[in-house]
Amino acid sequence: MAVTMRVSEETHTTLKSMAKDQGIPMTELLDELVRKARNAEIIRQINEGYARLREDPQAWAEELEERRLWECTLLDGLEDDPWEE
Repeated sequence: MAVTMRVSEETHTTLKSMAKDQGIPMTELLDELVRKARNAEIIRQINEGYARLREDPQAWAEELEERRLWECTLLDGLEDDPWEE
């Protein structure tokens, strides 16, 4: 479903130019830009969470220990299965 949205002339011009350069419709470009912005926001929130975790030495030590325990399972039972590197 498409909806109408108001943007500044400058933003419209920029989107039009970027879409033309990439050879895609403006709606497709805008969809991709929104996905990228959302992904960047998720990563930012994750990084903030880990920064808060690192501020607590005990909690951070527990996190690192849990990672160490799980590391041994990375290819658990899959060593002989073919996969692309």
